[in-house]
Amino acid sequence: MSERTLYDKIWDSHLAARLESGQDQLFIGLHLIHEVTTPQAFSALKENGSQVAFPDRTVATADHITPTLTQLRPFKDDQAEAMMAALEQNVDEYGVRFLNWGSGMQGIVHVIGPELGLSQPGMTIACGDSHTSTHGAVGSLGFGIGTTEVGFVLETQTIVLNRLKVHRIEVNNQLKPGVYAKDVVLRIIHDLGIKGGIGHAYEYGGKVIENMSMEGRMTVCNMSIEGGARIGYVNPDEATYSYLHGREFSPREEDFDRAVEYWTSITSDPDAAYDRETEIDGATIEPMVTWGINPGHSVGISETLPDPDSFESEDKKTAELGYQHMALRPGDPIAGTKIDVAFLGSCTNSRISDLREGARVLKGNKVKSNVKMLVVPGSQKVKMQAEEEGLHEIYLEAGAEWRGAGCSMCLGMNEDKLVGYQRSVSTSNRNFIGRQGSPRGRTHLGSPALVAASAVEGCLTDPSGMVRD
Repeated sequence: MSERTLYDKIWDSHLAARLESGQDQLFIGLHLIHEVTTPQAFSALKENGSQVAFPDRTVATADHITPTLTQLRPFKDDQAEAMMAALEQNVDEYGVRFLNWGSGMQGIVHVIGPELGLSQPGMTIACGDSHTSTHGAVGSLGFGIGTTEVGFVLETQTIVLNRLKVHRIEVNNQLKPGVYAKDVVLRIIHDLGIKGGIGHAYEYGGKVIENMSMEGRMTVCNMSIEGGARIGYVNPDEATYSYLHGREFSPREEDFDRAVEYWTSITSDPDAAYDRETEIDGATIEPMVTWGINPGHSVGISETLPDPDSFESEDKKTAELGYQHMALRPGDPIAGTKIDVAFLGSCTNSRISDLREGARVLKGNKVKSNVKMLVVPGSQKVKMQAEEEGLHEIYLEAGAEWRGAGCSMCLGMNEDKLVGYQRSVSTSNRNFIGRQGSPRGRTHLGSPALVAASAVEGCLTDPSGMVRD
């Protein structure tokens, strides 16, 4: 088993009990909640006559079912309105901090956690959403949990888990122009597979990761779950400390200096032992795009589509189903595939750097007349900053729609959905059948730059030659 890694240090420092089942009970430092996975959890709390154990360690927001075109109440969707009303009632009754629209801090839960300094190195973080792995970018352990577990954390501030193995993934050398964090993580999933991380935590390192912005690291950690890993993280460093300094919920002044001393102490030791290690040459990564029905079905934008016979057993069947659903043929180039919708948003790629990347491509260009493009900031703060920088004007002048903060078209739980057989290129994290709202819809995943370039050309396009300063 691994030893002396950040994972081991945080796990051991939060260990509340070792159970007869062989599992560990961990104390959770921060519990993030939203409107979709909490109604049943709070109902169970009431039935048990229990209270929220640590209200000050629980923070709520609204994102999944939140409309992005207009957020006036009541919502048009009755179920969305019911979920929203339930969350408002529950946070009021139990004294939980609620970052709603009036706070100016509402947004996608995995965007606002780091941007507000709620997520900090050394923490254990839980949320009723699988992409809680995002928070590992600041050097924490982020666990996505189910509704039953949400109730358990509310009541006890703990969670019961199996200890994971640790897989160190190093991405070295230097990325080519037009290659971004999204391409890095899609390449990792391509190489290791969607089941490669089962039973493991992914520790990301190497020169590419070290030189990556904090927001880029969040993109990589966000999609750890798509590779089968329960969590993903990056050891905190000077970039982490600089990013967190001065944020709303970060420690202040001398407390921040003391926090940095602690955060530095929990990084993986130089002689840390790992259960598995992988190295990828970052210079060989090109803009990536998915072609099938899981994030492992990807190729470089210059490549042709793989032969299903190159896959084994169940993976071959999945590949064949992917070709059938996506209406693509093995051997064809992926570049040039026509699209109907371009979506820039989601907890994977809706931060200010992502919006800047897309705007660099769109500046001076127009979205193809037959393409609908949605640009959805990840939080109210991101939206405000983008508008201060004039990014929204670039998007609007290009013919894209500029929306309010929310999960939007990532998961089809709100009004933003594909219709019929529409084909989209999306900065989100999942291309499962029906993921974007239509059981016949077709989703390709790519970076913000690739999505913007594809919106301009009306087909999947290499963004490398279109990135402007």
